[in-house]
Amino acid sequence: MNKAFTKESDGDDDEELALPAMPHGTKNYVTPQGYARLRAELMSLLDDERPKIVEVVSWAAKNGDRSENGDYLYGKKRLREIDRRIRFLTKRLDIAEVVDPSLHHGHDQVFFGATVTYANQKGDERTITIKGIDESDSAQGEVSWIAPIARALLKARVGEEVTLQTPGGLERIEVLDVIYPAPAAS
Repeated sequence: MNKAFTKESDGDDDEELALPAMPHGTKNYVTPQGYARLRAELMSLLDDERPKIVEVVSWAAKNGDRSENGDYLYGKKRLREIDRRIRFLTKRLDIAEVVDPSLHHGHDQVFFGATVTYANQKGDERTITIKGIDESDSAQGEVSWIAPIARALLKARVGEEVTLQTPGGLERIEVLDVIYPAPAAS
């Protein structure tokens, strides 16, 4: 089929990105550090990466037949990916609600930004940090505040037991420790 008759994505499907969609009616909580990282990524895309790709595409377009020009085709594809990411970041940053976890420093109750150590009924201990949807990284022990484990732990205090719904059924977990980052020195 001739490429002229194929439909390309218009880029409105921002949720196809690796990050999860925001649940309807929830706020986009984010730590100050997470907000700064997302903003830095957006600025890097706008100020550095996008202009470089536009330059390559412009140069490649001047070289004649675009249908077999790898630099042009790859550049246009990469440009669409960058633009999609820029739209996504802009939307997420616009609705972000920055919450500083250090405000709870010294407290023993679980809120957004807490690093929580808990134990299950078998005595297995695990430590997680509750972060925003756009900044959590499970490989680093960070979970989104909308994750089932975070929802179960929120508002619990050290020494309390909470119930967690797992695929294997209900599980009782005990909060062993709650830590917040220290406030920045003024």
